Amino acid sequence: MKPEEIETHILAQNNKPIVDFLGLLANQMHYLLYEPFGKDSPVQFRAEPDDATLDKIPLFRILEEYLKIIRRDKYIKLTPLGALPKKVMVELYDKRFLLDNHIESGLTKLWKEDDCISIRSMRLTAELAGLVKKTHGKLTLTKKSEKLLDTNDRSQLFRLFFQAFTDKYNWGYNDGYPDQPVGQLGWAFSVLMLHRFGDEPGTSDFYATRYQKAFPQFVRYFDGGFSTLEEKFRRCYSLRVFERFLLWFGFVEADRHKPFFKSETDTFTRTGLLNGIFEIGGT
Repeated sequence: MKPEEIETHILAQNNKPIVDFLGLLANQMHYLLYEPFGKDSPVQFRAEPDDATLDKIPLFRILEEYLKIIRRDKYIKLTPLGALPKKVMVELYDKRFLLDNHIESGLTKLWKEDDCISIRSMRLTAELAGLVKKTHGKLTLTKKSEKLLDTNDRSQLFRLFFQAFTDKYNWGYNDGYPDQPVGQLGWAFSVLMLHRFGDEPGTSDFYATRYQKAFPQFVRYFDGGFSTLEEKFRRCYSLRVFERFLLWFGFVEADRHKPFFKSETDTFTRTGLLNGIFEIGGT
């Protein structure tokens, strides 16, 4: 095959819709996976989400209050185990931006950082985003976050935080599933699926099944036992993507059929925040 024929063949393959990727082209899927914030990705940040939109993003609101506490108190002294002190945890949780089912039901009391996974995740992500630094057991603001707070640049603050949460923070840190990037790799693909299907209530299993078709290699990292590999895979995806990503950022509303997360029966509907944050093409 001549060089120009090879080039033509590659171009044709890259521009061929792939059924398991919801009809996306190979090039589009590449950008979704490896350059989700690049100019060629089908999922793009809106240039300047307005304050009304940012006000409705639970995990981001917790971040803002957390930064305000550090600025007010000059620093936060971590516990001997390197966690946020109870006083700070209670102050953040009492804002009630993001409620924890176990705490609300009384099964767990808010004594330590591990009792509220969302706040712990926010705290670690803020450090990965370069907004907070840890020195000798104390947390202080970085010059970057000081400037963003001074200029009230909430849009950039959100972007830095969101990028760190999706690209740097390990979603698997929050659960006992295999240490593989299930759900986190291709998070933008899940956003795109939600954009396409989320106007109607659907279970997280509905999305997990389509994610599995796009990334079948992940299933082999799960072991058997009382459930099939596929069932464990879908539960992992549902927990990481819906419970601890889409809900935390307010991109979905949940209709609970039981007090606690049940991927088989809980249904989710897309909120207006998704289109308030992203411009989505390729669909």
